[in-house]
Amino acid sequence: MTDTVWVAVITLFGTLVGTFGGILTSSKLTAYRIEQLEKKVEKHNNLVERTYLLEEKMKVANHRIDDLEKKGAVA
Repeated sequence: MTDTVWVAVITLFGTLVGTFGGILTSSKLTAYRIEQLEKKVEKHNNLVERTYLLEEKMKVANHRIDDLEKKGAVA
């Protein structure tokens, strides 16, 4: 009977170690993936900001061109 108890204890210990090892590995992988996604989002946000600035500069340039064309037509 004691052999059965020892086998059960060893099996329980192995199961616990395996389970917690799997949880830790999964947690590390999830953290890594989140970190990679954060980097991609940062790049995307940077691109959106740059695009917005370019659009604003284009509006100013187009406005200046329109003003110059109006002045040229009057003169």
